[in-house]
Amino acid sequence: MRVVDPRRTGGPKYRLIAGGHRHAAADGLGIELPADVWKCTADQALLMEIDDNIAGPGMSPLDTAVFLARRKRVYEKLHPETAAGAFKGNQHTGRLVADTMSFTTSTAEQFGLTDRHVRRVVAAGEALDDGDIEALRAAPRPVTLKDLAQIAKLGDPEDRRAVCLALSAGELAGSRVKSAAQAIRVLSDPDARAAAVNDPVEQAFKALLSAWHRAPKAARMRFAREEKDQLVSVLQSEALIR
Repeated sequence: MRVVDPRRTGGPKYRLIAGGHRHAAADGLGIELPADVWKCTADQALLMEIDDNIAGPGMSPLDTAVFLARRKRVYEKLHPETAAGAFKGNQHTGRLVADTMSFTTSTAEQFGLTDRHVRRVVAAGEALDDGDIEALRAAPRPVTLKDLAQIAKLGDPEDRRAVCLALSAGELAGSRVKSAAQAIRVLSDPDARAAAVNDPVEQAFKALLSAWHRAPKAARMRFAREEKDQLVSVLQSEALIR
């Protein structure tokens, strides 16, 4: 079943917001699917898109953490009374926020999870920035929820980035690592931590990654066009493309 959102200004009249995989599969078979048309705000449409991704098969722990953290931000924007620290009412209001389902409870019920599991996954997702996520996606070994929980406990952003890069590269300060716990143990050695944090190659990589994620799409496209030959040369030298 496709779900589409009517656009009121510019562009196509309808936009697909959920059911993309089903739509693609049906198109490949030449089958037309019925569509539910929802009149909704941009935030409501985003929430449906996120829910469709979370409910899909094969979601990795990393993707689940990222999507649930994003879902929390959107949900609390739509329901500010459920956010932590929100006004809970008083003796004059007669209505308390306790009557409103919290994000954690709502998400746990919707996806068949426990409240504790939702809190752990969201905490892991909220601790990661774009650079951390990019590094973890490139890890040769699947990143587990246990890895993400360990990373979320790190208060220093430099330490978090060092652990994420270690998982991505499979090593840290000359030591092989297969889990976040191993990387954190390596970082507990002051000399190893200094080497990891102050390594010029790592610092240059961080700067490049940070600049890429901060840049708008138009700037990224211009960079790719102007540096295409060098990028292709590097990728070929590393046997990443033919």
